[in-house]
Amino acid sequence: MTLKTLVLKRVKDAKIASRILAKASTRTKNNALEKMASNLKGKAGTIIRENKKDIKAARAAGLSKVMVDRLSLDKKRIEEMTASIDAVSRLKDPCGVIDKMWKRPNGLIIGKMRIPIGLIGIIYESRPNVTSDCAALCIKSGNAVMLKGGKESINSNLAIYKVLRDALKESGLPVDCISMVESVDRKVVTHLLEMDDYLDLIIPRGGEALIRMVTDKSKIPVIKHYKGVCHVYVDKEANLKKALKICINAKVQRPGVCNAMETLLVHRALAKDFLPKAIEALRQEGVEIRGCNRTRELADNVKKAKESDWYEEFLDLILAVKVVKDVDDAIEHISKYGSGHSDSIVTENYNISLKFLKEVDSACVYANASTRFTDGYQFGFGAEIGISTDKIHARGPMALKELTIYKYIIFGNGQIRK
Repeated sequence: MTLKTLVLKRVKDAKIASRILAKASTRTKNNALEKMASNLKGKAGTIIRENKKDIKAARAAGLSKVMVDRLSLDKKRIEEMTASIDAVSRLKDPCGVIDKMWKRPNGLIIGKMRIPIGLIGIIYESRPNVTSDCAALCIKSGNAVMLKGGKESINSNLAIYKVLRDALKESGLPVDCISMVESVDRKVVTHLLEMDDYLDLIIPRGGEALIRMVTDKSKIPVIKHYKGVCHVYVDKEANLKKALKICINAKVQRPGVCNAMETLLVHRALAKDFLPKAIEALRQEGVEIRGCNRTRELADNVKKAKESDWYEEFLDLILAVKVVKDVDDAIEHISKYGSGHSDSIVTENYNISLKFLKEVDSACVYANASTRFTDGYQFGFGAEIGISTDKIHARGPMALKELTIYKYIIFGNGQIRK
């Protein structure tokens, strides 16, 4: 059997399973999720052993500490994965919900009903928890899922995948509601992106290069974000203690993720008091600073920021810093260099914060909070299948509702159009 034939068979089987899953009751889906969480917890030792193989290979390949961290699983992270599945099982099932109904003068009653999208392909890199998060969200929203993880996490992904499939079997749902091709050959992705007769949606999760490749080659609709160039703007009326705490968290708490701060903008009236302390605190956390001329005047040993640094998603302990004239200058900078992902203002001035919230055109805009909260679990969605910066269908953290579409249902009593 050729690789393309194998991929096609898996996709066809998953499509058939999707039709059965779409009709499943909420109780059946929740039962499957409960078994998935229970099985993950019970097989934690096996999953961690398989993950160690991936970690060993990643270190041998010279992957950065940040990338190894994204890849790593331990007991705590598996507990977080199970908690995420449990949270999804407790959420309201969106399938079959009628958003609204109205009556026309001719007596027709029209409604919008939420239904599953169908078969969703997830193409992702590094983070093996994506396997369980995406599978759980798809099952609850009535969608079958075709998973294609990166080669760096192949052993971890397969271990999780087998556990999830066993749970489906135990719950009475078709195991092909969750499918994966074991091969690490990149041609698997190419083949998947051509199967528009079966796959209804593609969601890529990973670096910008992967996402652009998927978007360019796919014959199937794609929901994505290219990168997360996230900003924190410290306004002249900011509380300095609050601002420092937010900046440290946004950059350092987990620098290798898409909602980490990559550029710090500081109002010029505050720069002299705030920047030296902030830069010193960031350096103590191992952060390399690349600054504008004014930043370099205020702090020693700051590298000169290049034009390309303002566009950069570092995904590492590197931060670009710029002093700006005011909130308008900050918004203009974000408009030019940002990626539409997540941006935050720190200020005690309500009107200034409202201006920032209204005028910054990003999926998630914060006032006095870290950008690190852009996450489906943190938003109360149980988990997320990805972050979208698109402006059609879904934007921001995508969870259950965003994994459904609607159809119109019409009740008549013999009406005909004249």
